[in-house]
Amino acid sequence: MVELAPQVGLELPKDFAAKRDFLLVTGQMKDLGAVLNKFLRAQKILHSEEVLTRLAYEACEDAYNDGVRILELRYAPGFIADGHSQLTYEKIHRAFHRGVELAKKNFPMAVGLICIMQRIKPFAEAEAVCNFAIEHKDTFLALDLADNEEGFDPKPFEPLFAKARKAGLRITIHSGEANDPVAAQWVKDSIEILGAERIGHGIQIIKDKNILNFVREKSIPLEVCPISNWLTQAFKTYEEHPIKELIKAGIQVTINSDDPGIFATQLSDDYEVLHRVHGFNVEDFNKANDIAAHVSFIDNKEKQKHWPRPLSI
Repeated sequence: MVELAPQVGLELPKDFAAKRDFLLVTGQMKDLGAVLNKFLRAQKILHSEEVLTRLAYEACEDAYNDGVRILELRYAPGFIADGHSQLTYEKIHRAFHRGVELAKKNFPMAVGLICIMQRIKPFAEAEAVCNFAIEHKDTFLALDLADNEEGFDPKPFEPLFAKARKAGLRITIHSGEANDPVAAQWVKDSIEILGAERIGHGIQIIKDKNILNFVREKSIPLEVCPISNWLTQAFKTYEEHPIKELIKAGIQVTINSDDPGIFATQLSDDYEVLHRVHGFNVEDFNKANDIAAHVSFIDNKEKQKHWPRPLSI
């Protein structure tokens, strides 16, 4: 980002620490909305197909070097297109797909793309993104709904997800991250109404026993991101994070990095936190990873080529 910022006229502070603070989320923010505002600076830099291809390639490279062998990357076409009239959804997707394919030639790993609709945007834009994902279902694994949950009920998106499921796309929904009294209900609605097969975050279900039981009975895995949950103040401290409670309650938990480029982290950083704070050991990590490998939307044969154990949980 430091290298590319001058191309778009983004003035950076001279001091390196100040540059980091300007572009990255390196400490706790007020809330999820404050974190998302930081993304707008990075968004300005995503101004060309060349940059997007490089971004996709280097995201794969970084993940591979961190030990990741099955990788799902997700992006919001509308977010990248904002302010970049030269970038159509088609060009954006082509650039990302090119970067992923180049990376797969150089790094033995399974990689797939997920398309994000932004819940904060007008419904018409979400519909356009949904239609785009369906038109490109051969190069998208799934459809997602993300962005700030507070004030944006998931239920209105039901017809779009019904259409996507009918077209054969898988469904994962960002839900139950924000520290909000209704967060657990959003998770239930995302599963019951939108057809979510996995939930991004979902950690606030710990506060509602009935919904916790519902998620367990439906065998819906959670994509849990400990560092991200701390940065966005979903939970105030690492110690308060309910990951161990969720596992003890029989929830399928996977461990994930969340926006590593902006949060200045990689997956092994989340491991370090879980090992240091919650006492996770090799067996705990293997269990979570086997669940993740099993529930990944990438084709089983492709996944098994790169996974050290049989794909079952």
